[in-house]
Amino acid sequence: MDAHRQDKRRTLRNLAIFTIVTVGVGWLGIGLNRMMGSTDPQESLGMLLWLVTPLAVSLLLRAFAGDGWRDLGIKPAFASNLGWYALSILVYPVCVALILLIGGAFGATSFPGFSSGGVGLFLQLVGASFVANLLKNVFEEFAWRGYLTPKFRLLGLPDLANHALVGVVWAAWHLPYWTGLLDQATIQSFTSLSLPVFILLGAVGLVASAVLYGELKLATGSVWPPFLLHTVGNALTLTLLLEDFVAFKGSGEAIFTPGVGGFLGTVLFALVGLAAYLRRSRRASL
Repeated sequence: MDAHRQDKRRTLRNLAIFTIVTVGVGWLGIGLNRMMGSTDPQESLGMLLWLVTPLAVSLLLRAFAGDGWRDLGIKPAFASNLGWYALSILVYPVCVALILLIGGAFGATSFPGFSSGGVGLFLQLVGASFVANLLKNVFEEFAWRGYLTPKFRLLGLPDLANHALVGVVWAAWHLPYWTGLLDQATIQSFTSLSLPVFILLGAVGLVASAVLYGELKLATGSVWPPFLLHTVGNALTLTLLLEDFVAFKGSGEAIFTPGVGGFLGTVLFALVGLAAYLRRSRRASL
C-alpha cells in the first residue's frame, strides 16, 4: 500500500512537471523570438523549443524521475490491431469528405483548387505534406498519447476523463502557437475567422478529438495508430486549407472547416471517439 501511494505521488509530481514545463515553454518561446528579433516564425528558436520540449521532458521523466518505459507504446502491435490501424487511416478521409459534401450541398463551401489544379495535384501535395508531418508528429504523439494518456490512467482516472484532460493540456500547449509563435499573416493564410473564434474552435476541437486519439492508444497499447491518425489528418486538412483547395462563404468556415477546426468536424470526431470508447469497453467486459 505504501509503495502504491509513493508511485501515485511520483506520477502526480511528474505530471505536474510535464504540464507546467510544456505549457509554459511556448510563452518562453514567444519572448525569445521577440528578444532575438526573429522574422521567420516557422524557423525560430521559440518554435523549435515549443515543438521538442514535450517529448524531451517526457523522456527525461521516464529516464531519471522514475516513470520508466513500459507504457510508452513504442511497439506497433500491428498484427493484432489491424482494425484499429485501418480506423486511424480512414477516419480523416471519410470525415473530411463528408464535411465537404455537406458544405457543398448547402452552398457554404466551394472548391477552387480542384478546378484549377485537379485531383492529381491535390494527391501529390497531400503526399508531400504527409512526409513533412512525420517527424513533427513523433514529437507530439510520443508526448501526448505516449506519455500523458498512460500516466493519467495510472492515477486511476476514468478513460473519458483521461482523454479530456489530455485534450485540455494539448490545447493549452497550442495557445502560444496560435497567439504569438505564428504571426497574424500566417494565421490569416489559412483562416478568415477572428483570432478568438479560431482559438475557441481549435481548442474545443482538440479536446473532442483527444477521445479518439486516446482510445487508439488504449485499444492497441501502441502510439503508432494515433500517430497515423494525426499525420493523415494534418496532410489532408493543411493541404485543403493552405493550398486553397476549398473556400467558404459567409459563416461557413466556422461550421464546415475540414477536420476539427470547425463545428461539424468536432461533432463527428467526438462521435467516432465515443463509438471507439464504447467498442473497447464492451470488448474489455467480455
